Amino acid sequence: MVWKKHQKVNNLVKAIISYTKAFTGFLCVMKNKTYNRKKILVVFCSAVVIILGLAARLVYLMIFDAEYYQKKAEALHEREREIKAARGEIVDAKGTVLATNKTVCTISVIHSQIREPEKVIKALASELEMEEKEVQKKVEKVSSMERIRTNVEKAVGDRIREMELDGVKVDEDFKRYYPYDELASKVLGFTGGDNQGIIGLEVKYEDYLKGKNGTILTTTDARGVELDGVAEDRIEPVAGSTLKISMDYNIQMYAQQMAEKVMEEKQADKVGILLMNPQNGEILAMVNVPEFNLNDPFTLNSGNHEHLSDEKKQDALNQMWRNGCINDTYEPGSTFKVITAAACLEEGAVSLSDNFSCPGYKIVEDRKIRCHKVGGHGAETFVEGIQNSCNPVFIEIGLRLGTDNFYKYFGQFGLMDMTGVDLPGEAGTIMHKKENVGQVELATMSFGQSFQITPLQLASTVASIANGGERITPHFGVSVLDSDGKEVETFDYGRGRRIVSKETSETMKELLESVVSEGSGKNAFVEGYHIGGKTATSQTLPRSANKYISSFVGFAPADDPKVLGMCIIYNPKGVYYGGTIAAPVVKNIFENVLPYLGIEKE
Repeated sequence: MVWKKHQKVNNLVKAIISYTKAFTGFLCVMKNKTYNRKKILVVFCSAVVIILGLAARLVYLMIFDAEYYQKKAEALHEREREIKAARGEIVDAKGTVLATNKTVCTISVIHSQIREPEKVIKALASELEMEEKEVQKKVEKVSSMERIRTNVEKAVGDRIREMELDGVKVDEDFKRYYPYDELASKVLGFTGGDNQGIIGLEVKYEDYLKGKNGTILTTTDARGVELDGVAEDRIEPVAGSTLKISMDYNIQMYAQQMAEKVMEEKQADKVGILLMNPQNGEILAMVNVPEFNLNDPFTLNSGNHEHLSDEKKQDALNQMWRNGCINDTYEPGSTFKVITAAACLEEGAVSLSDNFSCPGYKIVEDRKIRCHKVGGHGAETFVEGIQNSCNPVFIEIGLRLGTDNFYKYFGQFGLMDMTGVDLPGEAGTIMHKKENVGQVELATMSFGQSFQITPLQLASTVASIANGGERITPHFGVSVLDSDGKEVETFDYGRGRRIVSKETSETMKELLESVVSEGSGKNAFVEGYHIGGKTATSQTLPRSANKYISSFVGFAPADDPKVLGMCIIYNPKGVYYGGTIAAPVVKNIFENVLPYLGIEKE
């Protein structure tokens, strides 16, 4: 663009000279020939007007527009290099650093400054462990600056700098570093080559973490060689802010170890564990095993994938990065009975003293829907029905509630909306349209089948029922800190709308405590603590595949919950009942986490 404007000036000068010569020749001819005076006058005036116009334009460009062209000329002799800003750290609730930065180098070459190209090519190829042909192609490329490699280890960059190779630039940069490799990989997320967040909290809080890059401005001569005697203009980078999150490193680490252990023992496809504060929605731990190495996020964590096409490998990476607690939905099974019971109690469709009979099945229209206990539970009260996790009892109260009220409470509890968790890619509930729901669909939905929700949605709803009846927003972000560790912003999530009355909340806590102390959740019992909870064993689609999801959701202390825990085991081999394999995982976690949080035994 600048060259074109200079070319315009040159063309104007040439035009004036050309017209002047032509006019001079014209006058010489006039001495020797006789022409019509009017024609001569017209030609003469035209020539004068053109010359004066060109002269005026030249004066404007050289005097009035001089500053503009001076700046453009200076720009031709200035080279700008970016200084990367340090990305803000991510720290846990107690200040443990979960994501930080590692100093690396960017190696570049300036074509016009290279004096010994062969020496440069050999040196860079050797130090950077690259093919000489690849380095040669970049070195010989005519450009103001060409990057050879980014994210080079600082020790390697220092060695290249000490070689003092003409035309080779070594700029220090930052690479994201995760001290604990696989810890909470699908929550924290990672960054790309440009240090920009790609998944997880890294992308959700990008605006806080990214910082502002700086620049170095150097001056060059006409050949593009930097001038030694001219001072550099430098704009310092501004580091990103630190993000403090509710996750606790110790709790996350322990929960992750428990998940890995049960996954190995049960040869399961995957295991998810959630721990949160049901009073305010702060997530203490979110585990999705198998996790992946955050410092090597583009290497698949299982199997031999060398034969995969690029497209299939990318699909496999996307699956590896998925956070099952929020990105995937499932049929919750009997853990959803907590929500059905709360809705029926709130609506008055059932009371604690109501009596039922379970022969091992219930016929709805033309369908025989079985209970998990083949011989049935016989006569039982509603309290016993929830302790036994009896399907016929919940079918009965679900039908009493009716389709309209079922959908009313489904919406009232927030199950038709997202939880609002501060992670990207949250999945929504998969649900029948109300007009398509008959008695059979309503019956199966009452005990947690025929629809799908995310694990986090279920955990958040149970937490909201147990905390007194107010909807909470699950979250990780707590505050933003400056470079001195001072809080500059605090995130406020508050309490949401009331979803059930305090009376219903109190009743549900008592019922769920009895499930653990006397019913199907007894394997979650912890000595010295009152634990409330509910087990589940759901069959995945297609039913003929005989694959199951085992789960347990519980909270403690039951009368005033401070911690809610949830464990989901996908496709376990052998025994697959939630009360047998998932409840003990939460029990083990509670045994260690409750004292750690200062919750004393009663």
